[in-house]
Amino acid sequence: MKEYYESPLASRYASEEMLKLFSAQRRIETWRRLWVALARAEHRLGLPVTEEQVRELEAHISDIDFDCAAQREREVRHDVMAHVYAYGKAAPSAAGIIHLGATSCYVTDNGDLILYREALLHLRHSLLGVLRQLSDFADRWKALPTLGYTHYQPAQLVTVGKRAALWMQDFVSDLEELDFTVSSLRLLGCRGTTGTEASFLELFEGDSGKIDEMNRMICEEFGFSGCFAVCGQTYPRKLDSRILHCLSAIAQSCSRMANDIRLLQHDRQIEEPFEKNQIGSSAMAYKRNPMRCERMCSLARYLMADALNGPMTASVQWLERTLDDSANRRISLPEGFLCADALLRLAQNVTAGLVVNEKIIEKTVWEYLPFIATENLLMEAVKRGGDRQALHEIIRQCSMEATARVKNGESNDLLARLAATEAFPLTEAEMTALLEPARYIGRCPEQVTAFLEGVRPLLDTAPRTAADIDL
Repeated sequence: MKEYYESPLASRYASEEMLKLFSAQRRIETWRRLWVALARAEHRLGLPVTEEQVRELEAHISDIDFDCAAQREREVRHDVMAHVYAYGKAAPSAAGIIHLGATSCYVTDNGDLILYREALLHLRHSLLGVLRQLSDFADRWKALPTLGYTHYQPAQLVTVGKRAALWMQDFVSDLEELDFTVSSLRLLGCRGTTGTEASFLELFEGDSGKIDEMNRMICEEFGFSGCFAVCGQTYPRKLDSRILHCLSAIAQSCSRMANDIRLLQHDRQIEEPFEKNQIGSSAMAYKRNPMRCERMCSLARYLMADALNGPMTASVQWLERTLDDSANRRISLPEGFLCADALLRLAQNVTAGLVVNEKIIEKTVWEYLPFIATENLLMEAVKRGGDRQALHEIIRQCSMEATARVKNGESNDLLARLAATEAFPLTEAEMTALLEPARYIGRCPEQVTAFLEGVRPLLDTAPRTAADIDL
């Protein structure tokens, strides 16, 4: 029996890996690893922390008594001190040196930074999977003519693969932003209550070099290049804003692609995967709703809105710190990562199984091709001695008449109308010969090939993901 609310991101959408990453178990294990790293550095730098105490702390990283911590938090109203207490119960010989010289943000902020980096790298893996699948799709369909749209009105021809390359370009931009975000990550380090390191200056008897070495050792243990140059009690919340913007960018790209697919599925040109036993509608059994793409658009809206929490929090960090960031960050950052994870899982599933209905695409192309070809027909007629301005007027008048016929549900007879006009020097057969769709796609195949060549170094190590992700 499920009596309590649980986030749909956890119960329906996000991956097991991302859920584990933001679990209470992983979070407190990370805190304990940070306490071990601090104790180890303090021992090596001559503070009264023994090797035995460090080893005992190491032996109890995973056996977390959450009930003990919860009971203690009810008493002291402080989550970090509750877990210091519970850790001390598990490692009694080291209880007196846990958290020596540190403030709560040593474990909360550094722990978050460690988890955020892991989460970003997980998303990077998924993003590369989407790009790999779109690359294969774009290459396969790079020369298939399809009707292009501007303002969602019929325009010049493009190709199916060129459209996929546009989606790819957005995701490549997201990958670049993600990589920049990861490269800019620093640890807070162990800097004390207002970032001055005063407690450690006291512990190390004024030896600033030992403080720097302690922070260097902690950074090295967790694979960070260094600490933020200056800080208050917390790491700069501008970083949270940057991370959430990165997640929002992924949401924007997913939503753009999913919306395009929804429009194309309405016209039956491109369709998202549809499983053998899938039900499209509870009432209309014939339907094939684009439910995956609709879900992507829905989740993307949530994530783009969630990203506003970053700048709003960063803009009100009073002086060295204020605690009104805490409750917000506990929700907005993990939920943002879970949502981005869900979006990329959907994107992997969709791009692995996109269906291209070539006959529908061809029919749509030929429906509009006579209009699209009018400029080429004009040029050919001028070559045969016609007056450009007079011919333009003939084409304009015949186009308007043919358009009215199409809007009345009848076939497009533009070529027949032009051929029947005595002043137009081309027969219908001659005009039809000029209507080969490949003549009207410009450099699309060449553009796709060049684009894919440019991103190939990114994709050489990209995973080939399966279409059967459990959604």
